[in-house]
Amino acid sequence: MAVAQRALITGITGQDGSYLAELLLEKGYEVHGVVRRSSSMNRSRIDHLEHAHPEHLEGARFTLHYGDMTDSGGLNRLVMTVEPDEIYNLAAQSQVHISFDQPEYTGNTDGLGTTRLLEAIRATGRSTRFYQASTSEMFGTTPPPQNEQTPFHPRSPYGVAKVYAHWMTVNYREAYGMFACSGILFNHESPRRGENFVTRKVTRGVAAIIAKRSTRLRLGNLDAKRDWGHAKDYVEAMWMMLQQDKPDDYVIATGVQWTIRQLVELAFGLVGLDWEDHVEVDKAYFRPAEVPDLRGDPSKARARLGWRPKITFQEMIREMLQYDLAAAGLKPESYLRAPSAKAS
Repeated sequence: MAVAQRALITGITGQDGSYLAELLLEKGYEVHGVVRRSSSMNRSRIDHLEHAHPEHLEGARFTLHYGDMTDSGGLNRLVMTVEPDEIYNLAAQSQVHISFDQPEYTGNTDGLGTTRLLEAIRATGRSTRFYQASTSEMFGTTPPPQNEQTPFHPRSPYGVAKVYAHWMTVNYREAYGMFACSGILFNHESPRRGENFVTRKVTRGVAAIIAKRSTRLRLGNLDAKRDWGHAKDYVEAMWMMLQQDKPDDYVIATGVQWTIRQLVELAFGLVGLDWEDHVEVDKAYFRPAEVPDLRGDPSKARARLGWRPKITFQEMIREMLQYDLAAAGLKPESYLRAPSAKAS
């Protein structure tokens, strides 16, 4: 019987970490996840995995470990103990607006945390394969379409920290021959997306209005353009990168662009509401430095990985609305209609 591949996922309690854990378990992996100690337990996205794969059973394939990206000693011990074949570094302070309020913490976690993990791999001497979660926020004001050769011009402490982590990943690959890849992921959403991100803010806002718990939804810049895909598709690309013969960096995107205004129009239209009756632009939600225009060119991922997104933007927003309507105590099928908005 073949020995199962062993993967370590930082940020396993997040949107991407939970979908990736599901994917790897389906593929027969032994999955180890890193969670931070905190006063509040936030494991709702992986509760079903803990119940399906109890740690106390012999041969358990899903195990959680306490760890922190700011603790190099702890990361070293974790990598030496688990001895993973693959590491997926998804842990981050990932909210752009918070990075302006906490730039030092963001840099320590997202930037230096990646270096600590790379050093932990190097210290073991094992040929562990490493995936770094890079982001389209690194491109900032550089005009679209953005690909692997597009210069970075980050516009937030989050983007700056991720650029540092990206180049450290490249450096460890080139300096030490490490199998280290960066996935430059454009915006990707799902019902598991954090509630402070604009897509969830919109779908939760629509559900609250339908449930008569609110009448208004306050948003920032409606003209910002983004390339949105589904997180479930994007974690598959992460796994594909670590199955290649040679390590490399890849842009993961749909290549299709939407404005936030179009997102809002689609979400409200799906429940038969006119968004202009309910949405208010609030300057308080504008960033100190805006990133106006992101659209990825996923040609390399298509050609070399054979990766393509499967879930459309319309299908994704509909799924998110279904989830948030149900969470508001409503029957989604009583409210949802056919989509009509078009991408730019």
